[in-house]
Amino acid sequence: MWEYAPAPENRDIANLKPSYRMFLDGEFVEGAGEPLKTVNPATEEVLAEVSTADKNDVDRAVKAARRAYDRVWGKMPGAERAKYIYRIARMIAERARELAVLESLDNGKPIKESRDVDVPTASAHFFYHAGWADKLGYAGLGPDPRPLGVAGQVIPWNFPLLMAAWKIAPALACGNTVVLKPAETTPLTALVLAEIIQQAELPPGVVNILPGAGDVGAELVSHAGVDKVAFTGSTDVGKLIQRSLAGKGKKVTLELGGKAANVVFDDAPLDQAVEGIVNGIFFNQGHVCCAGSRLLVQESVADELIEKLHARVSTLRIGDPLDKNTDVGAINSREQLTKITELVESGESEGAEKWVSPCPLPDKGFFFAPTVFSGVSQAMRIAREEIFGPVLSVLTFRTPDEAIAKANNTPYGLSAGIWTEKGSRILWAANKLRAGVVWANTFNRFDPTAPFGGYQESGFGREGGRTGLEAYLDV
Repeated sequence: MWEYAPAPENRDIANLKPSYRMFLDGEFVEGAGEPLKTVNPATEEVLAEVSTADKNDVDRAVKAARRAYDRVWGKMPGAERAKYIYRIARMIAERARELAVLESLDNGKPIKESRDVDVPTASAHFFYHAGWADKLGYAGLGPDPRPLGVAGQVIPWNFPLLMAAWKIAPALACGNTVVLKPAETTPLTALVLAEIIQQAELPPGVVNILPGAGDVGAELVSHAGVDKVAFTGSTDVGKLIQRSLAGKGKKVTLELGGKAANVVFDDAPLDQAVEGIVNGIFFNQGHVCCAGSRLLVQESVADELIEKLHARVSTLRIGDPLDKNTDVGAINSREQLTKITELVESGESEGAEKWVSPCPLPDKGFFFAPTVFSGVSQAMRIAREEIFGPVLSVLTFRTPDEAIAKANNTPYGLSAGIWTEKGSRILWAANKLRAGVVWANTFNRFDPTAPFGGYQESGFGREGGRTGLEAYLDV
């Protein structure tokens, strides 16, 4: 057995402050809402007190964004907007280590993920969209694409900084101004991003960041001064947003939940597939809307694959998110841990066979061991409902047609994976799978140049790439 010596990152690098204020009209100001305390999910310690917004603060932010749009940002040439966006991208890269440590403290994800995935990709989104700012007329979206105005954006807690970049960068590139509400449990990196925006000398009001709970997000998306709504989060909240905005003429993008199928055919390279399966469901503790939470395996290789999968998952290290050796960090909140536990118990009660990684768990914090269910039927809750945790459900199939039928037997449609050595089978399956993103012999690969989004209860609209620009333009 390999023994790994602790390799902790220095938490002082996060430059954690005792309190943070919201960012409105170019200044950090106290909000009128009840302050919240953000908690480190790995230790349950309070990290900082955060000022939150109320209804009047939302109104002030939207009006500030409207003034900035009418007077400055909406009229500014694209090449000039690009300079600001490039500057933000560079400053994120310069402060990458600080942002990564802060993200792991606030969110619970392993430092190697925030360091190697979240922060570099956030910077890449600003770099990529800066390049589009003066080329919108050549994007194939019409001869005279124009910005929409004020974008109200609400982001989740699983990728706090990356989701902020994902939303803000295209909005700015297209000439819109922004009011963004970060998740209640993970506001810190968004507020450091506000510091970067202020240091980049972005005109006041172009970006406003208002921490708060769900009532702040509801107030923002329903505000009459908001022209575009972009939401990433749960399907239930997405349905509420769509219902509240019906007939109001606002442009809306919803990126919601998922129950992705990872389909392994009998000719797949099994060792490679196992790595993709592990990455697909245990990356970020399974807190990924496009996580490969349903594994569909051809019967003839199912036993061999499951044996290899158990062996590989047994090697995953669970523990301190700031330890560079940690593979699986902490669940983001006690509420989410309770939900995961309840759904796992339902899988056991419905007759699925549960296997749990033998890894030791820390005594403190919100941790859940990687879990694999086999003998799962399509009727079980663990095969139908989004668990949003490190829990994998394994189903089997005999024919390719059966695999597609089972993969598509879900109200969601965000992502899917295909594992086979045959290129023709990849193309055939990709065309049959009802999912917005289909990976072949890999999983969870993202790029700012590629559009992302879902079908059915996984939402609508696309974010990222040339296609994603349309969501922020009047074409």
